[in-house]
Amino acid sequence: MKFLRNLLASFLGTIIAGTLLIFIVFGMITALLSMDDEVVIKDNSVLLLKLDRQVVDRVSDNPFDNLNIQGMNIEDKMGLNDLLNVIDKASRDEKIKGIFMNITDLSAGAATLEEIRTALMEFKKSKKFIIAYSDQYSQGGYYLASTADKIYLNPEGLVEFRGMSANLMFFKNALQKLEVEPVIIRGTGNKFKSAVEPLTEEKMSEANRKQTSVYMGSIWQHILKGISESRNIPVDSLNAFADNMTIRNAQACLDNKLVDGLIYFDEVQDELKKLVEVEDDKDFNMVGYERYNKYAKFQPFAAHKIAVIYATGEIGMGKGDFETIGSETLSGLIRKARKDNRINAIVLRVNSPGGSALASEAIWREMELASKEKVVVVSMGDVAASGGYYIACNADTIVADHTTLTGSIGVFGIIPIIDKFMKNTLGVTFDTVKTNLHSDIGSMYRPMNDDEKAVIQFEVDRIYSSFLSHVSKGRGIEVAMVDSIGQGRVWSGINALELKLVDVHGGLTDAIKIAADMAGLKTWTIEELPVQKDPFEKIMNIMSKGNSAMISTGFPEGDRILKAFKSLSGMRGIQARMLFDLEIK
Repeated sequence: MKFLRNLLASFLGTIIAGTLLIFIVFGMITALLSMDDEVVIKDNSVLLLKLDRQVVDRVSDNPFDNLNIQGMNIEDKMGLNDLLNVIDKASRDEKIKGIFMNITDLSAGAATLEEIRTALMEFKKSKKFIIAYSDQYSQGGYYLASTADKIYLNPEGLVEFRGMSANLMFFKNALQKLEVEPVIIRGTGNKFKSAVEPLTEEKMSEANRKQTSVYMGSIWQHILKGISESRNIPVDSLNAFADNMTIRNAQACLDNKLVDGLIYFDEVQDELKKLVEVEDDKDFNMVGYERYNKYAKFQPFAAHKIAVIYATGEIGMGKGDFETIGSETLSGLIRKARKDNRINAIVLRVNSPGGSALASEAIWREMELASKEKVVVVSMGDVAASGGYYIACNADTIVADHTTLTGSIGVFGIIPIIDKFMKNTLGVTFDTVKTNLHSDIGSMYRPMNDDEKAVIQFEVDRIYSSFLSHVSKGRGIEVAMVDSIGQGRVWSGINALELKLVDVHGGLTDAIKIAADMAGLKTWTIEELPVQKDPFEKIMNIMSKGNSAMISTGFPEGDRILKAFKSLSGMRGIQARMLFDLEIK
């Protein structure tokens, strides 16, 4: 049997190694083929923005970073930083006459869409054209398309226009069936700290429903205002379209002025040729986003630098990566930028729902030290809430989009008690020997008594008090005022500006300009951190972490449940974070 096991293990190892080798060779060939010595942009060109993938704050230049070994596929993404730079460069490039947006399967958060849309509106100031086309516009895709001079739709297509909805899963009954008891300890008065509700309730509390309605309503009104101004359609009419399900087919889109024409893709190309005044296909120059991005990346030399540090994902102790924030990694990057004499200002780009309160405190300390020596500006992405706000609150200036989700100033602790589940479902029991009365406090294998709950409640309240104090000091707001707008409540960027939780509305580009102005810089180059890893280091990380990726169920709702449980199981210590499963459409 031992021989057979070893044989099977060797066989499986050979298959895995062979598969990995194929991906590596494929990636290296792709990378080599794409390494042109020089990108030449022809006169009279049209920039093609094919928005057909997920947009994240930053993607790696390393071809192996999109390699998903477990899923056996390549996950292509688009970096917001690159996209904004491409649009800006094209607005000043005399060889680019306009932009053609082909919007197919765009995936992006509300604030990300806002930043792209703002960049497109700036592009229009160059007097160059923007043309948009899609077989079917999603609501977010149409929000971007509304900036275009002409919006075209497939004659059998549709514009999704239904308003916004928030969907949250609740696990109370599932946990009861499994005989798992979640012990939840929230900060005193943290009635809006709804991150724990999925474990204790069957539906939203009134407080949570209220806060969700407020921030989602303000975001929707902002989106409607932008579409209304661009398309010259009253906001009331747009709301009526959504309420009455008016936009049912392509003809309804045209009749109600959401689009300018119902045509096919080849006919759009004919329209583009007319705009650049060419007739023959061979004289029509279309440059794709990927190719133009290589051309746009060039930065002229400047003596001064601004460090843009990306903080993306949940916050935890230890090391982080492109999708998670580790206190050790992020603190080290901030410290490195602070001590680097070549760096004149720091922009921290935060896109995080929060996480470990202790990790957030460690990062906050490095931000505090950095702000004493250099200009520090925070740029908030789709979400910078709870721990994400914790690490941002002491910046010199906080920049947020109108549609950013932020605030959620509050903390909680979770300890799942699983002794009954282990005994009655799996037949596993536990016995403990301890030297002191509370040696096993926090154990998942026995109920927690009132004295222990009181001790943890005290610590949760103490950490919440520290959170309030940090925000009060960083934002110049009385502690009582911070508490009144805190208590775990989530706000949109619009609300946050009114409440002085942020200083100005804008995106990453605005944050960089603000940092430059505060540092007195006329010219500068951008140094993005963390530094990109080399391909071979990436390969080693894939091999060492290949089994840690989340298994896919093959359907979205199943993946949502798995993601929620993975997030829950990863919580350690007291948390400063917002909801781990809120889906807004």
